[in-house]
Amino acid sequence: MNKLFHIFKVDEEEAKKISSQPDEPHNHEFEELLIGIEGELEHFIDFNTTKIQSPFVSFVTKGKLHRVVPKVYNGKCDIWAIRFKSEFIPETTFQLYSFYHTQANLELEKGHCFQRLVTLCEMMYAEAQQETTDLSIIRQLLGVLFTMIEAERKKLEPQDEPIQKTQHISFGNFLTILEENYRRPVGVEFYAEKLFMSSRNLNIICQNILAQSVSEIIETRKLIEAKNLLISTEKTISEIAYELGYNENSYFSNVFKKKAGQSPGKFREEMKNRLIS
Repeated sequence: MNKLFHIFKVDEEEAKKISSQPDEPHNHEFEELLIGIEGELEHFIDFNTTKIQSPFVSFVTKGKLHRVVPKVYNGKCDIWAIRFKSEFIPETTFQLYSFYHTQANLELEKGHCFQRLVTLCEMMYAEAQQETTDLSIIRQLLGVLFTMIEAERKKLEPQDEPIQKTQHISFGNFLTILEENYRRPVGVEFYAEKLFMSSRNLNIICQNILAQSVSEIIETRKLIEAKNLLISTEKTISEIAYELGYNENSYFSNVFKKKAGQSPGKFREEMKNRLIS
């Protein structure tokens, strides 16, 4: 996907087409949210296949191996599909990962609460169809959509085992501290001390929840923000490097290229060319 954000509908015809020739399990470089109004979803994720019927919400994080097969149910299929780059809502990306890493699919009830999700999708789609799309409006609407989904998810989630619940609370606290400090040149010890735990324990929690080390999460957060700044501002690469706590522009560029597969300048050039394509 070349765009920062893309929203479209999957109807009966498209569902039948996908069902007749389903993809092999794969991963992708964008986040994907499905809002199922009508129909059924067969979802292979975390090496298990689950079938859910509408109304439902399904969120797939970037890089996760999965396969989605929409199906017609009772003669109907109506699913909103939303795809976006991590840098589109950089401040909430890891929070989404922590919410959905073990529960990608949520079956909801029809009614006012679910209809609000549908209305937000319709508003985002309408804005995306404008000749000059205002991505800031879509960004705000998407944030509200996830807030409402999270409120519904909390109503449905079972009580965690005490140790798992404690880990999730610690991880949430880590994300909050990370959001306040990722621009600073501080490492794992800083965050562990803020949480009154050892670096080892913090790493264990991060590995259990996101399958990443603390250092990897810090670098990934910096990378997401770097992409956001390259796209949304005219700041120089040196200015962005300094803002994100890198003392040397060359080191920042090397880290960016290693993780993103291209230099910051090349990324900015390509994204500017693709934003309106």
